This record gives sequence, structure tokens and C-alpha cells, in this order.
Amino acid sequence: MTQSENDITVVHVMRHGEVHNPEGVLYGRLPGYHLSDLGRQMADRVAEHLADRDITHVAASPLERAQETAAPIAKAHGLDVASDERLIEAANVFQGKTFGVGDGALRKPGNWRHLTNPFRPSWGEPYVDQVVRMMAALGRARDTARGHEAVCVSHQLPIWIVRSFVERRRLWHDPRRRQCTLASLTSFTFRGDRIVSVGYSEPARDLVPPHLRAGAKPVKGAAKSYGA
Repeated sequence: MTQSENDITVVHVMRHGEVHNPEGVLYGRLPGYHLSDLGRQMADRVAEHLADRDITHVAASPLERAQETAAPIAKAHGLDVASDERLIEAANVFQGKTFGVGDGALRKPGNWRHLTNPFRPSWGEPYVDQVVRMMAALGRARDTARGHEAVCVSHQLPIWIVRSFVERRRLWHDPRRRQCTLASLTSFTFRGDRIVSVGYSEPARDLVPPHLRAGAKPVKGAAKSYGA
């Protein structure tokens, strides 16, 4: 076995922090959505958490909220943030609409045609396409940080889908059961090119509003964080 085949590399895939979105819009890939003050605190907290780690590469989705989340991590390690389109949010036909509990886009019959196939899904980017691009992004980060650690800042759905694929779960799922809260880290450990373990942590959990934590029940009228 060669040294490269035995190298241990960790790729931490981070979900961005809270976004300023008072209208509760499913912002998806729309530009102009930035971190809230709380979201910036979350990004700083994770940067502190990772300050002593052997991070040699930081990449992020090109969307503002991901770039802003990655910035303090990169700064702490004297690195630039590499932009990777493959880490972007999943495409969604409801982008730009509100999508709340008992209100918003689902009340309009014209939108129901987009809900016919939850297995693909019919309302957005196919799950298998998300797996392909996210695995490619992980591979790029692994190769760039070979023998060290990397951070890739992405979005909730693509992170959960690639984790589900690696852990051999079905890709269609109940969104309320995703274990991928704001500013969380889903960490993939590679031995050579092979993933040997997946870990999950929430360094900024105490900063996350209770209704936005994994498994929380939706609350009508509460602040929302869509297209995350």
C-alpha cells in the first residue's frame, strides 16, 4: 500500500449560518441573501472550534451566505475561500416563494403538480444529481487537502443527501428528520480515496433557535430559514 493510499484526510462539510430572511422566502439559489448577525456569530463560533485543526483547504458554495460562513474559518488558517459551484443549494421550483405551515405556495392548486413524485423529487434537482456533484466536491477537497483536513460550506439538502448516500440510506426522506442544523459539521474521514467514517457535530448549537434545530416541529408565524 502506498503512502497516498494510507493517508487520512477529513473533509468537514458545513451548513452555513442563519440568514437574514424576515419574509420567510424559500431563497434557494437567489442572490442577495446574507448571514444575519446571529449567522455571523455562528460562523465565528465554528471558526473558533476549528482553529486548532489541521485545515489546509476551505471551499464554499458561491452563494453569499456560504461564502460569508467560510470566511472566518479561512482567515483563522491563513487561507483563501475557494468557490465551488458543486456545493451550491439544490434547485427548487418554489424558489422565491413563501413556503410556511398553512400558508404560502402549497395553498395554490397550480403548484400541486410539482408534488407528484417525492422520490425524484418532482419539485427540484434530482437527488442523484446532487449526489454526483457533492461527491465530486468532496473528492476535490480530499485531493487538495490530502493527509490534512478541509472545510466545504454548503447547504442543508445537498449535505443531507450526500451523507444519506454514503451511509446507504434511501435518498427520499422526511425533511423534518434531517440531522443537519445551521452551522453544523458533517465530517467525512477518508483513508486514501475511500470514506471510512462519517461524523456529525453542532459547535454552535446553543446559538440555533429551538424551532430551527433538527427534529423541531414547525411553528406558524415563527422566524423561518428557507432554502438553507
